[in-house]
Amino acid sequence: MQAEVIECYKTLIRGLLDITDNLVEGEVVPPAEVVRHDGDDPYLVVAADKGTAAFSDIANGLAQEYGFWLGDAFASGGSAGYDHKKMGITARGAWESIKRHFRELGVNTQAEPFTVAGIGDMSGDVFGNGMLLSRQLRLVAAFNHLHIFIDPNPDPGTSFGERQRLFNLPGSAWTDYDLTLLSKGGAIYSRRAKSITLSEEARKALGTDAETVTPNELIHIILKAPVDLLWNGGIGTYVKASSEQHSAADDRTNDAVRVDAVELRCRVVGEGGNLGFTQLGRIEYAVHGGLINTDAIDNSGGVDCSDHEVNIKILLGQVVAGGDMTLKQRNQLLVEMTDEVARLVLRHNYLQSQAISIATIQAPYLLSDHARFIRRLEKEGRLRRKLEFLPDDEMIAEREAREQGLTRPEIAVLIAYSKVRLFEELVASDVTRDPYLSQALIAYFPKPIRDRFVEQMDQHPLRHEIIATQITGSLVNRMGGSFWARTQEATGDHAADIARAYTVAREIFQIEPLWAEIEALDNQVSAETQLHMLIETRRLLDRATLWLLRNRRPPLGIAETIAQFQPAATAIAEQLTKLLHSDDRKALRERMRPYTAAGVAKPLALRIAGLETWYATLDITEVTNDTGIGVLAVAELYFALSSKLELHWLAEQIKQLPRLNPWQRKARTGLLDELNNELRALTLQVLNGTDSTDDTDVRIKTWSLHNRLGIEHCHNVFAEINAGGKAELAMLTVAMRELRALTHAGAGELK
Repeated sequence: MQAEVIECYKTLIRGLLDITDNLVEGEVVPPAEVVRHDGDDPYLVVAADKGTAAFSDIANGLAQEYGFWLGDAFASGGSAGYDHKKMGITARGAWESIKRHFRELGVNTQAEPFTVAGIGDMSGDVFGNGMLLSRQLRLVAAFNHLHIFIDPNPDPGTSFGERQRLFNLPGSAWTDYDLTLLSKGGAIYSRRAKSITLSEEARKALGTDAETVTPNELIHIILKAPVDLLWNGGIGTYVKASSEQHSAADDRTNDAVRVDAVELRCRVVGEGGNLGFTQLGRIEYAVHGGLINTDAIDNSGGVDCSDHEVNIKILLGQVVAGGDMTLKQRNQLLVEMTDEVARLVLRHNYLQSQAISIATIQAPYLLSDHARFIRRLEKEGRLRRKLEFLPDDEMIAEREAREQGLTRPEIAVLIAYSKVRLFEELVASDVTRDPYLSQALIAYFPKPIRDRFVEQMDQHPLRHEIIATQITGSLVNRMGGSFWARTQEATGDHAADIARAYTVAREIFQIEPLWAEIEALDNQVSAETQLHMLIETRRLLDRATLWLLRNRRPPLGIAETIAQFQPAATAIAEQLTKLLHSDDRKALRERMRPYTAAGVAKPLALRIAGLETWYATLDITEVTNDTGIGVLAVAELYFALSSKLELHWLAEQIKQLPRLNPWQRKARTGLLDELNNELRALTLQVLNGTDSTDDTDVRIKTWSLHNRLGIEHCHNVFAEINAGGKAELAMLTVAMRELRALTHAGAGELK
């Protein structure tokens, strides 16, 4: 039978290769006697999957027989590739999501015991590897297609050792588990049993009063057990929404055991396997407080690992063909890089889950942005909302009225679409040829390749796609799925220009080391504190990206612009507390207080609290360039003038304006931008209108004497607004008009 299966598999692969373009000496060669209705596309790969994972060498043999350009990079996971089960990469990737969920619940899965119910067995790649990723894991119950495992009160150490033994035992089943190691009331049952009598301990652990049940009823109970984690490492769809019929799961085999999401009592779901939930089931579970992403997010590690293998083999294939390495040496290098490839993959899992968490916190404020992006994708014919179970306009309006946003599973889908759409725009642009952004190609590969084969990277056939993927990942994971589309709407700029401006902003303010410091606090401070710190970095980058797009003509010279602004940013950061005056310094301390109270070290708390003020670096540098005066002298005057005019108070009033819909956010952002513009203009005006030998106090005193009436009028308007209680948009618009009048009057006086 296996021989017949292999022949069928060969027929399938030959059929695919028969109609696929090839690359010969860098040129696309269409398949013979095939009419093509699409463009050139020689990229076809085979990813190892359950049932065909052992067939990678067969597929690669056929690729070589056909002279297909990928050679043994065609099918990942072969004898000279990365074995996903040995690496445990799919389960480890999903575990990054699980660890994040639990951190957000205040639990460290690597140091504190937690209970689990699972779908699968220890011989399986995803289930087995997953159940070995924490020694604190207490597997209370599990089932596969043959058996049901119950261990009501497992000892973490003892049960871990036995699970490890079963994982190492070829073809193991739950019946191989040493029954003497089960806790009191534990047992292993056949799914063919007519009935099962549950012990008192099992009933307590599973949260049921039922004493005698059928196997299917027991699976129902396990799925609904009050455990910390439900780990899906098997095959089948076991959870649907209460609004769905069983047919929606398209899995008749499990109709008898499937439960509704509202019945789940677990706190977290990890989807190492595919299609364990319907998408509406995920959404329903999330609406009721459960923590879940999607299977595409959780188990993406396997696909990501295959991508890395393919791209590494393509690169090293060029090296082998050039005679600089033997095939044996290539294979040895692949083995040596296993751990670093895993690290690169797991980093992506970490960042994707983090991006979803940040978007979930901001979901009510982002709902209108998400809705606009959904409509844009629909209009472009790239999204079928109903197919992806995204809310229609009526549901969005209802959520907006309740100040609710998209759920984690919905955000996960939208982030995926955002990445696909952004990638398409970037790969079609010239941004992948930008000398600065091309460094993303080098960062994609493991260090041994970076150290030895940088020159060969320029000849990689997929270099543009890799660079576009890297840029896309950074932009969306760090700034959210709707950022680039929202910025595009606001400025009309191409995605490539947004990517350049974002990169410049990130480097000017040296945000990457800051991200590393924040993320190093995992399990040391609360996840909520970390996420809010990351949101502060996102706000700075959002504003700085817009500033660069509005103040610099595209295409932005990345290296030159960084060189222009970064030294000033560093100098101002080092002197920030000294530069600020009383109100601004007090506000800085107030912004620091929640972070230090949460356990964040003072230096880091200061940097996060100062990001809002640090943004002024951009305007200060512009004034420095216009006047030739030193950046710290300009900064001193800038902040002194802000204090003199009480502009900190005005900025705080603007920030308190509502921002639940796009128009409110645009009005709020517009006023803040206008305030910054006026302060920059006033700073330049004071510098140009006073003697170059004067110090800051003398300059401001001289300017104030010439503009005494305008300053008093501004202060009177501010005081009137302050006396009226909560400031409204109309009041603040008037205040800005008065500030603008002061600027114009001062300019006239200067003339």
